[in-house]
Amino acid sequence: LAGSSLPLDPVGTALDLGFASTFDNSLDAVSDRDFVAESLFALSLLGVHLSRIGEEVCLWASDEFGFLGLDDAFSTGSSMMPQKKNPDIAELARGRSGRLIGHLTGMLTTLKGLPLTYNRDLQEDKEPLFDALDQTVLALGAIGGLLATASFKTDAMATAADSPYAAATDLAELLVEGGTPFREAHAIVGDIVRRALAGEASMADLVREEERLGEAGAAILEPGVSVTRRTTRGGAGPVPVADQLERFRVRLSADAKRVQDLAS
Repeated sequence: LAGSSLPLDPVGTALDLGFASTFDNSLDAVSDRDFVAESLFALSLLGVHLSRIGEEVCLWASDEFGFLGLDDAFSTGSSMMPQKKNPDIAELARGRSGRLIGHLTGMLTTLKGLPLTYNRDLQEDKEPLFDALDQTVLALGAIGGLLATASFKTDAMATAADSPYAAATDLAELLVEGGTPFREAHAIVGDIVRRALAGEASMADLVREEERLGEAGAAILEPGVSVTRRTTRGGAGPVPVADQLERFRVRLSADAKRVQDLAS
């Protein structure tokens, strides 16, 4: 019974309405909700990324890390502890991702048991899609505002980055450059770290005692040296990070233009 015996022109109707094409199968046309599931997946994935940013903010803003200060507009005080500042926006963004994933899961569950034509169950596609869009827009704005007003405590970050233990891999790589197999280099540096943690001597002194490291190895432990050695593409050194930022700016600019073109 699909289709019609009347002289209808689906292609002409689609063109008159501004669509680029029309359906190939009428049963599929009234029952296809792939676009809803795909949209919910994209929103859920975006929500997961926002959740991960939120988790990072929660960690960085904690006393244990101390890398990030939150503006009062994007945090609240504790109802019990006067000294505490709660990263509410970050926590809400983290929790909101579960809501988005729930909408996706619910939609897929609705679709999985339907025969291949329209069924009233498909009325259930509206609320999850519209709510997912609304919640994602809210979360994007909130996280964007949080990051724009946050204060990054670079001194604390530098102190953490300059920990001698953070340079352990650099020491192993220095040994490899001198011809030591990596397995052996790993064991040598691991032993130095264990002895330093046990309080036998400072990391620098133990490195100097290792003849294959010596002063060259100790120099790597100096502030700022380890991070500047990260020169490969995608690394954390100043040069590759600057390259990453430039490429991301170009991509963001292109994406912004695409959004503007779609909106116009």
